Amino acid sequence: MKSALITGANKGIGREVAKRLAQQGYFVYIGSRDLENGQATVQELNAAGLTNLEAVQLDVTSPDSIRAARAAIGAKTPMLDVLVNNAGISGGMSQSALNATLEQFQTVFETNVFGVAGVTQAFLDLLQKSPEPRIVNVSTAMASLTLYADLDNANFAYRFPVYQASKTALNMYTVNLAYELRDTLFKVNAVCPGYTQTDFTGYQGTSTVEEAGQRIVKYALLGPDGPTGKYFSEEYFPAPATCPW
Repeated sequence: MKSALITGANKGIGREVAKRLAQQGYFVYIGSRDLENGQATVQELNAAGLTNLEAVQLDVTSPDSIRAARAAIGAKTPMLDVLVNNAGISGGMSQSALNATLEQFQTVFETNVFGVAGVTQAFLDLLQKSPEPRIVNVSTAMASLTLYADLDNANFAYRFPVYQASKTALNMYTVNLAYELRDTLFKVNAVCPGYTQTDFTGYQGTSTVEEAGQRIVKYALLGPDGPTGKYFSEEYFPAPATCPW
């Protein structure tokens, strides 16, 4: 049975991705900062008929927690086929490039960038043993330098500079990771799930959790001829070739 780890999977988009991968026959490790919340999610999905899931305590901002999760999963499976780096934080509703504190930047980058790098590096050896390793980093269209450099476009007046900077950095990490793994079986991509109706957005948005989950799962299940080192935002740019970084 193939296996997958999703960070921040006890709710929202991460939970939906876990459910969909379990439906595809994967054994899914639900990474959750609070283990009880992860176990509650597993119980809910068990009640829906999905038994191939397990909760793992995983705080992506804690090196000790990452190491413990790696040891726990490594004791149960010799390899990992899919890693979805979904855990992320916004940094709050009030953000300013002029006035944001260093603490705000550090807090957001610890989860959205450093956490992704830490988890990816910790689980790389398990992924390398898979015949089709896939890494999906959950990004956002708000990270696009091309879009947000248009200072006069009212469509892009809604700005969160701390959050956006972290996700732009994540995109760069993604392409460099793909570059270093270019001669291997890995497929590494960044995916925007869309403006999704979850607690992250105050349950506002133009995409449902189901739509967002499907967008991410699509790139977790890429075949051997699939793309790598790319950014996809299907809600905003249906033709991937037009997606601006």
